[in-house]
Amino acid sequence: MKTRLLPAPVTPAEQTAAAGLPPGQTLRSSVSAALSAYLTGVDEDYIRNFYDTVMAEVEPPLLAAVMHKARSNQSRAAVMLGLNRGTLRKKLKQYNMLD
Repeated sequence: MKTRLLPAPVTPAEQTAAAGLPPGQTLRSSVSAALSAYLTGVDEDYIRNFYDTVMAEVEPPLLAAVMHKARSNQSRAAVMLGLNRGTLRKKLKQYNMLD
């Protein structure tokens, strides 16, 4: 039986470089800028359940991107996301993303 070695953990800076983004333009900085722009344009009296709103907007494209990268292999996608495969299936079902 062949032992398969897992790759070493990747830092955010390494991920940024691997994605071909300019130094300093991390996923975190992109999300922060988008949230700041959104909140600037909305009256705070209209903001309710913002966490749920953000998750409902962010989770589906996150799942879609990872499923695409994993070539629709749920086990591989679950590992990439750091989720149990059952949890991934539950989230895919929640957003009507199961084949």
